[in-house]
Amino acid sequence: METKSENRICKNCKKDFTIESEDFNFYEKIKVTPPTWCVDCRQQRRYAWRNERTLYRRNCDLCGKSTVTIYSSNKHYKVYCNECWWGDGWDPASYGRDFDFTRPFFEQFAELQRDVPRMALLNKRSVNSEYTNHSGDTKNCYLSFVAWESENIMYSNWVQKSRDCMDCAYVREKGERLYETIDSRTSYQCQYSTFLKDCSNCYYCYDCRGCNNCFMSSNLRNKSYVFKNKQYTREEYLEKMKEYEMSSFVVREGLKKEFTDLLKQDSIHRYVFSERSINSNGSLLFDCKKVAKSFEVDKSEDCKYIYGATEIKDSMDVYHIGLNTTELCYELQGCTRTSNCQFCHLCYDNMNVMYSDTCQNSQNLFGCVSVKKGDYMIFNKKYSKTDYEILKNKIIEHMKKTGEYGEFFPPQIAPVYYNETQGNLYMPMTKEEVLAKGWQWEDNIPGTFGKETISSGSMPDKIEDVPDNYLNEIFSCMECSKNYNITKNELLFYRKENLPFPRRCPNCRYKRRFDMRPARRLWHRTCMCSQNHIGHSGSPRLETGGASCQVEFETCYAPERPEKVYCESCYNKEVY
Repeated sequence: METKSENRICKNCKKDFTIESEDFNFYEKIKVTPPTWCVDCRQQRRYAWRNERTLYRRNCDLCGKSTVTIYSSNKHYKVYCNECWWGDGWDPASYGRDFDFTRPFFEQFAELQRDVPRMALLNKRSVNSEYTNHSGDTKNCYLSFVAWESENIMYSNWVQKSRDCMDCAYVREKGERLYETIDSRTSYQCQYSTFLKDCSNCYYCYDCRGCNNCFMSSNLRNKSYVFKNKQYTREEYLEKMKEYEMSSFVVREGLKKEFTDLLKQDSIHRYVFSERSINSNGSLLFDCKKVAKSFEVDKSEDCKYIYGATEIKDSMDVYHIGLNTTELCYELQGCTRTSNCQFCHLCYDNMNVMYSDTCQNSQNLFGCVSVKKGDYMIFNKKYSKTDYEILKNKIIEHMKKTGEYGEFFPPQIAPVYYNETQGNLYMPMTKEEVLAKGWQWEDNIPGTFGKETISSGSMPDKIEDVPDNYLNEIFSCMECSKNYNITKNELLFYRKENLPFPRRCPNCRYKRRFDMRPARRLWHRTCMCSQNHIGHSGSPRLETGGASCQVEFETCYAPERPEKVYCESCYNKEVY
C-alpha cells in the first residue's frame, strides 16, 4: 500500500514540515523510523558536529607530542595525534562495555566518546600538511580544509586535484595558480573570479567558459581579450590592462568593489547551477539523476536532502559524504566510501555501520567509537554474528521507546561546540541562543588581539615594496582586528602572482568567499528578464519595455537579493 505524505510539527523549531511519500518509502527500505525534526533542523544538527576549520594545539594523550587538532584542551576527551591513533599502541576493543537497558542510548554513547581516544584531525596520507582537516592525499598544504589530491594549497576549502592555489573555494578539479577563485573547474592563473570553467588569465570574471585574457566581465563563452564586457584586439587589451597597477592594494580594493557591482547590477544569474542533471532540483548539481532538494552534488542518483556529496546513490539527509559509490546512507556527516550506514560521524570505508563515531575500515558496528578494522561490535565490544544481531535489534527497540531511534546524534553530546562548527556560518546563533537549547559554546577560540608589530596603515601599498622581514612580523586584520602572520610560501605566491600584501586575516577572507556563494536553500521566484532580446556580442544586453517573462522556478537567490535572476530559457538566449 502506498504511503501518503504527512504534515508534522518539528520538535526543534516547532514549525510545520512535510514527510513526502517517497521519503517514507526510503525509511522503510533502510528500516528506520521517520524523523521528528524538519529538513533544516536536521541539517543544523549535522552542522553542529562539524568543526571543519577551528584548530588548536594540544599534546597527544599517548605520546605527549604537541599536535594540531580540532579539540581544544578544555574538552575532556582523549586526543591522539594521527600517528598514534592509527598505530598499534592501543586497542579500541579494550574500551568495550555492555549496554545498560535502564538508561538512554545517547547518554551511554557520550560516556564512551569521552573514554575512547579521538583522532586529532581527519587527514589521511598527506605530506607536510599538518594544518589541514577533512583532507587526504595532499602535499604542502596549509590552513586548507576538504582538500584532496592537491599540492601547494593555502587558505582554501573544498579543493580537489589542484595545485598552487590560495584563498580559493570549491575548485573541483585541475585548478592551478588561482587566487580568490570560487566554484570553478579546469582553470589556470585566474584571480577574484567565480564560476569559471576552462579559463586562463581571467581577472574579476563571473560565469565564463572557455575564456582567456578577460577582465571584469561576465557571462562570456569562448572569448579572448574582453575588457569590461567589451571585445578588443590582443594589443588593445594589453594596453587597457596597463591602466591598472595590479600589485597595489588600493587599486585592488577598488577593483573588488567594481566586481561586486558587476555581480549585482550587470551580470545575468542563472536561477540555479545545474549541468547534465536529469529530474533533479537544487543548485550546483553536476551529472546527477533524480537528486532532489540538494546542493553541491556531483555524479549522484536517487538522493534527497544532500549537502556536499560526490558519487552517492539511494541516500538521504547527508552532509559532506561520498566517493566510490556511497549508497543506502542516511543522516551521515563527514563520511566517505560507505554502504548501508546510518547516523554516523567521521566514518570512512565502512559497511553496515550505525550510530558510530570516527570508525574506519569496519563493518557491522553499532554504537562504536574510534574502531579500526572492526566487525560485529556494539559499544566497542566484540560479539558473534548471531549475538550481534540479537543485541542490536534489542537496543533498537529500546531506542524506539526512548524516542532516540531514527535521530542523528544530538548537539548536546557533540565533541565540538557550536561556534566552532559550520553551523555558526550557515545557521548562526548567539551564545545565549545556543546555550538556551542546551548546546555548547566555546569561549576560548584561538587568536590574539593587540599584539601586532606592523600596523595596516604602515604597510607598503605594492607587493614589490614588502620586505622579507615581514615573515617575522605580526599584523592586525583591518576588519576584525585579529592578529595574523604570513609564511614564506605565502609571500612567494604574492610576489609571483603580483598580488598586494593582505590586510585581512585568513578567517575574514574565508568569510568573504562564503558570503559570495549561493545559499543552500531554495525560494520561489519569477524570471526577471524581458522577452525581447538583443543578441550576445561580448556582453548581455536587454531591450527595455518588453513584456516580462512569467516563468516561475525554485532558485538559490533570495527575493530580496539585487541580482538579475533568469530562467533557463532566458539565460541561454542571453549568454549563448
